[in-house]
Amino acid sequence: MILTVTMNPAYDMTYRVERFERGQAHRVRSVEQRIGGKGINVTRVLNQLGKYARATGFADHAFAAAAELEMPVDFVHALPWVRRTVVISESDDGTATALWEPGARVSNPHAAEQLTIRVAGLLPDINGLVISGSLPGGIDPGLPAEIARIAVEAGVPAICDVDGEALRLAAEVPGVVLMPNTEELERLTGLVPVTPDEVVQAVRPLLDSGVGAVVATRGAAGMIAITPEGAWLAELPEVLAGNPTGAGDSAAAAVIAALSERGAPDWPAILADAVATSAAAVVIPVAGEIDRCLRTRIAPTVVVEKLTTSQPTTA
Repeated sequence: MILTVTMNPAYDMTYRVERFERGQAHRVRSVEQRIGGKGINVTRVLNQLGKYARATGFADHAFAAAAELEMPVDFVHALPWVRRTVVISESDDGTATALWEPGARVSNPHAAEQLTIRVAGLLPDINGLVISGSLPGGIDPGLPAEIARIAVEAGVPAICDVDGEALRLAAEVPGVVLMPNTEELERLTGLVPVTPDEVVQAVRPLLDSGVGAVVATRGAAGMIAITPEGAWLAELPEVLAGNPTGAGDSAAAAVIAALSERGAPDWPAILADAVATSAAAVVIPVAGEIDRCLRTRIAPTVVVEKLTTSQPTTA
């Protein structure tokens, strides 16, 4: 089993319009609502990849009940209400505009401890952990790092896909895998790497301090995996247009699915699969879904290049 942790879940709203114009009234063609949050999206994609996954984190009773109708869940009931995220999807060219609510403040003073104990109790039964997304108010930014540390020390591969202070603290966990996007990597390193070589140089100090691997997601520019064994760039020969919301979550699902196999990671293959899985999410209007046929079709076309500037790094 793979466990995902979503501390700030959401109801994902998708409004479909012909074309979105700022300052104008729009007639919405259709509306979709589903439970969401980054870890929820990872769980959905893992299930589509044939992996059994369970979702935990913080929620209110209504959200937990709705989630249980779709997937195995084990939430700590600590939120007074669950936020919404709104994506405006344009049908003429697939452009998406997202609005994210900040979320409620955790009302349970023991919530962090309860979640940590819950994850620790599940560790003997899981072979992969993903901690994703923002934190609600009232939660210490060190909580993702604490949970990741417990998992890694138990021999369970752990991915942290968080931001800000939570990401900085997660980067102090030996063996953790980080999956920052371009902006998150800039905030973490204090640098603005543009080229693949600059990304590798920016990330190397993280590996020197003990991080197990960094998978830098760069949107249309592909992904870069930097590990103690080397670094690789993977990208599609042609960019696919669509809704990027959830693409990073799909990549995280592909990476943890591979790492959960317990063998020595084949990072070029993992990276190629992550790019294909991410692209297969972009063409779907809602987050947490992939076009499996497209994933299978484009996977062989992903171009993987070993970055010659990378040298093995010792922790």
